[in-house]
Amino acid sequence: MATAKLSLKTFFATTCTLLGTSLLSASLLTTPAAAQKVWRHGIVEAKSDAGFVMMAANGGFAQKRGVNLEIVQFKGDALALKALIAGELESYEGSPGAPMLAVSRGADVKLVGCYWPGLTYAIFTKADVNSVADLKGKAFGISAPGALPDLFARSVLEKYNLSPEDVQFAAMGSDTDRFRAVSAGIIGAAAASTEFTPMVKEMGLKVLVHAHDVAPNYVRFCSYMSAKTIAERGDDAVKFLAASMESYRYAMSHRDETVKMAKDIINAKPEDERQAFVFEEVVRYNAIDVDMSIPTDKLKWMQDLFIKTGTLTGPVDFAKFLEPAPRQKALDLIASKK
Repeated sequence: MATAKLSLKTFFATTCTLLGTSLLSASLLTTPAAAQKVWRHGIVEAKSDAGFVMMAANGGFAQKRGVNLEIVQFKGDALALKALIAGELESYEGSPGAPMLAVSRGADVKLVGCYWPGLTYAIFTKADVNSVADLKGKAFGISAPGALPDLFARSVLEKYNLSPEDVQFAAMGSDTDRFRAVSAGIIGAAAASTEFTPMVKEMGLKVLVHAHDVAPNYVRFCSYMSAKTIAERGDDAVKFLAASMESYRYAMSHRDETVKMAKDIINAKPEDERQAFVFEEVVRYNAIDVDMSIPTDKLKWMQDLFIKTGTLTGPVDFAKFLEPAPRQKALDLIASKK
């Protein structure tokens, strides 16, 4: 399989116009009045964690808060970021890496809270790979440059004293695509969700490294909005965040319902163990923060990591990037029991 070393600058330049044009064309089909009533929230393509990710929409929590929530799925969080910048989303969730890069270049992106501050992610390889050093010269599956799989892969290489040039990054779509590509021997390693862990033995694979062990400060999912959206739809922003927090609290305390929702959303077979595995891992690592706190120390650690790996050229202005007010108002709304 042909692979290519990808540049973040090239990715941002080539995809922004295409994405903006396609989404703009779609938006012309919706009247401004109708669009105003909908809160469009971007997520990474639904998988075995969908019971957590989509509980606000599918569990009725957004509706109870008067939010007409529409979930928009993307192959990677870097594409969702493009949609937010293009004005085609009111919010999206993803890893902080790409938003930090965008903010450093002047983009209007605000981090409003992080509900999945623990990274349940791993590097999967064939069972006979013994160390990260063994990946030198091999194809390494990621999604888009700047998205979570890319930046996590770079962080692992940096920890083990390898450079991005020591591997061949291959953009391969979803976590499922990358996991299957490793199993087929098309690539040597893949960064993907740990939901595939129950399948590794039967597929002849292994978890080479787990993010919890090698990158405990790496944040998985935060939610982002634009300053324009917060200014123009502040009440809706607060209600959306309140509904999200309430949905995470419910999901964490209702295992069977959360697992079933994930199975239903992705049409998983009854015997599929991954949805239950995700739930148990989230509980074991306390990976979800139901109050959507902003973990400044972890975000600064990630910033320093990205400067080391060359993703960022310098520090991000956190005073401009972090916007805690909507989250605090959402907490107040929940506390008022309204």
